[in-house]
Amino acid sequence: MAENLLVHVVGSVPLAGAEDVFRAVAGSVGPYLKRLPDGETGPRKLWIGMISDMLDKHPALEIDPEVPPFAMKLWTGEVHRTLKRLRFRAGVTPKEVSFTTGYGAMAIDSFAIFDRLQRAGTIPAGVKFQVAIPSPFAPTYNYISKKWRGAFLDVFTTHLCNEVAQIAKALPNGRIAIQWDVLQEILAWENYFTDRDDDYMSQIRTTLGRIGNAVPTEMELGYHLCYGSPKDEHLVQPKDTATMVGLIGEILKEVKRPIQFFHLPVPKQRTDADFYKPLATLGLPSTCELHLGLVHLNDDDGNRARLAAARPFVKVDGVGTECGWGRGDPERVRALLEAHRKLVA
Repeated sequence: MAENLLVHVVGSVPLAGAEDVFRAVAGSVGPYLKRLPDGETGPRKLWIGMISDMLDKHPALEIDPEVPPFAMKLWTGEVHRTLKRLRFRAGVTPKEVSFTTGYGAMAIDSFAIFDRLQRAGTIPAGVKFQVAIPSPFAPTYNYISKKWRGAFLDVFTTHLCNEVAQIAKALPNGRIAIQWDVLQEILAWENYFTDRDDDYMSQIRTTLGRIGNAVPTEMELGYHLCYGSPKDEHLVQPKDTATMVGLIGEILKEVKRPIQFFHLPVPKQRTDADFYKPLATLGLPSTCELHLGLVHLNDDDGNRARLAAARPFVKVDGVGTECGWGRGDPERVRALLEAHRKLVA
């Protein structure tokens, strides 16, 4: 029933290193891959946790004593963690501040392994190396106090665009796909942040447009939309796909270059048609793939049911999980890959 479906691996995979990830994923679902990430091992395992560590030590920033810590809650109301909010120190000119995240350098290192394994035939020919980078909106809304968000968002967006430029300069652009991870934009749209800025929609449009347009046209470009996955739980439970459809519409208007793919999460319980109905208005260009994150562990029947529920409303090009696997048990990786293989094979 799943002829011609692709497997989309969102990003993080809890294995020891990039080579382990490349071998495991290609060895299991290689024939169904179009892009392959390095698993975001090492400091990227906790997604933007490494950005938080960098900002905490940054000489231009300090804790904002006028703002209480932000309580990050799961959709159930449980507080997952509290995050202190930062501000620029007195006398600092935000536009002159620089950052070190290492996305470019890590991508360059991983590509050397990818290239070796692809030349050896371990990774199928034609598969592109996928580099996942968090949208600058993520650390801005998680870690920066409201008064300073605009200034930080502007300069940090420039920084991440420069990381892409570093990748573009060092690697063969035609073999690279850049995936921007989009979570806090979804949360702001869903009114998760009680202190969201009045112009949050303008911030979203401008930011997602800038980072998309920063990717050279020779590279592939995609967006992974997300509702969060701490403790394998969403921060907000989506009522349906309408918010994601709306956000995709804004991205398509702002990005002036082709977009090759979007990835959308699908909660495990959503086998009902109502969740998927808004996808009928999506209107993606014919060259843009839609990947649905509907694969859940130990639920082969449910995976088939979710795919069947989506197909009357939209063309599904590929399947994946809702989010990355990096915070999960490494012992689950083999079973997760097998769940993908069963659905598409």
